Amino acid sequence: MAIDPRVLGTEFPSTTMTIDAGRLRLFAKSIGETDPIYTDLDAARDAGHRDLPVPPTFLFGVELEQPDPFGWLSSLGVDLRSILHGEQSYTYHQSAYAGDTVTAVPQITDVYSKKGGALEFIVKDVDIRRQDGVPLATMQTVIVVRNPGAN
Repeated sequence: MAIDPRVLGTEFPSTTMTIDAGRLRLFAKSIGETDPIYTDLDAARDAGHRDLPVPPTFLFGVELEQPDPFGWLSSLGVDLRSILHGEQSYTYHQSAYAGDTVTAVPQITDVYSKKGGALEFIVKDVDIRRQDGVPLATMQTVIVVRNPGAN
């Protein structure tokens, strides 16, 4: 099934979460982060941070707080059995810290195909802002949809 290019610009419901210090420590441990600024408040403050800073890539998890984090793909008619995670990139504007409440606002920013439509690409940008409206990061995800029925 071809992705309708009219989905370009579609904005999906936002997700808000408060960043918990315990989750930051667990995340840092799970990715093998050894810098104590991510797990020890004193080390973080000694390094000039106001609290535990958010490790790189942690913000990807904000959208996973939704009851159906991949529902946006289903809403586009995409069969989840046919997708591949193609790419992920981050542009950071400010640091986020434990205790911050952040909101993620996702939007489809590009749709294109390759190989005669056998591979379709959905580009989703997610703007992350702190509770006071300060932009923290922009994440970009590229999802590849295999379309075996294409010519």
